[in-house]
Amino acid sequence: MIIMSIDYGDARTGAAVSDKYEMLAFPVCVIHEKDKGLLSEKIVCLAKEKEAELIIVGYPKNMDGSEGFKAQAAAEFADILKESTNLPIELWDERLTTVSAHKILNDNNVRGKKRKDTVDAVAAVIILQSYLEYRKNRA
Repeated sequence: MIIMSIDYGDARTGAAVSDKYEMLAFPVCVIHEKDKGLLSEKIVCLAKEKEAELIIVGYPKNMDGSEGFKAQAAAEFADILKESTNLPIELWDERLTTVSAHKILNDNNVRGKKRKDTVDAVAAVIILQSYLEYRKNRA
């Protein structure tokens, strides 16, 4: 099954997809859109294009496990996505994924505008890879 992940943000949203064997996650793009409705439409189109059967939305809980305003925003966006598509939508804990994405980009000497344009897609890959590992270990 092809799974898509979303790293939702106020201005930039990263997207990644898995291969059909659910082994690897690949970055797709960063969508620059502030309007949630338009963003949802773009993600639904992208999911159709990539033939995704499930969408994972990163759920940025606080370090203590509580739900802050960013997690609430992600949950609200996931609800908008649910209304826009007939695909199943799941929230997935994404604590520290952006920090990890920055570290990966640092290690690969990605700087400046290129970094800003890729960090959200890298975070989406980390979210999806974590979810894929969970599915593999659960089976």
